Amino acid sequence: MSVRTSRELSRILASIDGRGYKAYQDLRGEYQFQGYTLHIDHVQGDPYAPPSKARVSLPMELAGFPLEMFDKPHKRIAVVDFLTRAFHEGIKECYRGPGSGRQRCIFIDSCGQEMLDRTSILINEKRLEARFEIELPAAGRRIQGREAAWIFLSALPFIINRSLLYKNVDREALKRHVQLAEEQACIREELARRGLVAFVANGSILPRESGVSDRPMADGAVPFKSPESLETEIALPTGRSIKGMGIPGGVTLIVGGGYHGKSTLLKALELGVYNHIPGDGREYVITRQDAVKIRAEDGRSICNVNISGFIGKLPNGQDTSRFTSENASGSTSQAANIVEALETGTGLLLIDEDTSATNFMIRDARMQRLVAGEKEPITPFIDRVRQLYAEHGVSSILVVGGSGDYFDVADLVIMMDEYVPRDVTQKAFEIARELAAERDRPAAASFGPITQRIVLKSSFPSPEKELKIKAKGLHTVLCGKMPIDLSQLSQLTDTSQTNCLAVMLQYFVKKLVDGNTSLSRTIDRLYRLIEEKGLDAVSPYTGHPGNLALPRKHEFAAMINRCRDLKVRQEGQ
Repeated sequence: MSVRTSRELSRILASIDGRGYKAYQDLRGEYQFQGYTLHIDHVQGDPYAPPSKARVSLPMELAGFPLEMFDKPHKRIAVVDFLTRAFHEGIKECYRGPGSGRQRCIFIDSCGQEMLDRTSILINEKRLEARFEIELPAAGRRIQGREAAWIFLSALPFIINRSLLYKNVDREALKRHVQLAEEQACIREELARRGLVAFVANGSILPRESGVSDRPMADGAVPFKSPESLETEIALPTGRSIKGMGIPGGVTLIVGGGYHGKSTLLKALELGVYNHIPGDGREYVITRQDAVKIRAEDGRSICNVNISGFIGKLPNGQDTSRFTSENASGSTSQAANIVEALETGTGLLLIDEDTSATNFMIRDARMQRLVAGEKEPITPFIDRVRQLYAEHGVSSILVVGGSGDYFDVADLVIMMDEYVPRDVTQKAFEIARELAAERDRPAAASFGPITQRIVLKSSFPSPEKELKIKAKGLHTVLCGKMPIDLSQLSQLTDTSQTNCLAVMLQYFVKKLVDGNTSLSRTIDRLYRLIEEKGLDAVSPYTGHPGNLALPRKHEFAAMINRCRDLKVRQEGQ
């Protein structure tokens, strides 16, 4: 199809004004405007169908963004985040001004408090492309050609001019966005270099506005201040340095009374796997990116997972080295969640006792006396946490408010006192010596190697059959008619990540599952492809995957593991 001009677009809209809605199909194609090209990739079939998909592409000579602003992956992600937000603000401004009184019809992917790798904007040394959706206007099922002409010929040029030209954006704000991403990348490198698993800067605002808002608390929040013994200073590439609390590898406990900030700190750490935007309050809360939040998850399905490190022989004779369940208990689900995270390569487990199975976390002295050891198949986490660190280098950060027995296995104890952290490690050790735990600490056998599993092709319909996979909100992916429940994955933060999970699963099933390669290595292949060629490489949407945000491989693996039709075999089986 040849490229048409903006005048031809105007004539088409005039000619179809008042006609039936399907006449909008005539708009598909490319149109050359002054300085940019409009691509109308998909036109909705009726006014109630999902919106139409469109793009605008500008040569970089016109867009004018300096190459050094996006010459590294973390800088490119920051620029894409900034421009997506700028485009969104341009839409709002457009409808406040010349579009006042009109129903908003233009949409671009919305951004939260995290900087995620998105497909809403594509930027490279040659061009800049913005991807968005348009609800083409209608009166009933009749085309409103004049309203559509205002969208394409007035609103879009206004938005593009305001948000996609370097000369017109807030360059100081953009510079700060990119500098922040550089500083965050620097801190992440320092974590590995210094043997730290997390860093929380002094002055950070950890509490959120409300239970349904991820924005920082505006009034009454206590700024974070590191205990002196844990304070570390990091030199940043901008020439300044930053101080805050460094959490070393090993076993760390977060203790304190109720409502003193234990879970608030852990929540900040679990989302510290992502970079946050300026003004979030958690910009410098940085956690190693492979950290996984673990919880009990009653009712989830488990397929052929070796949970024998935590759960021994069950009364029904079920082999827990190949544990399968359609309706797992709290303890077996938490054990499986840990083992699956280890299988995917986590180096840090984050656990809150409030969302854990009590019998999985601890078995006290009185219960040990009442129920003989040979009658209890569970080896609680307290008896495995040190082995995980010693044998596999996997650290743990645990919120513990009810079991001082964990003092015996801790390296560091942080007490939250009215949202102020205090290093009480030595005091905890003294208490542990004075009040020796009465519970038996069995010399448990080695935790053993991490068992890798291979996804079988029979988990999914054959490639010849069309498998429909789509996202439904933040917490559900529909694989055919089977819903995959992601509601307990607290590190999944954006519906565009769930959209991306669905798209990636489609590619994974069609192109990568071979029945011979382990799940972990197959996922690594998928992420290497995305790293080399971008998310467009795995998207089925020709020219317009505009509402995708890359999830971590840990959430992708978690989705696979929650597929109720999953069939796997263990390596060597």
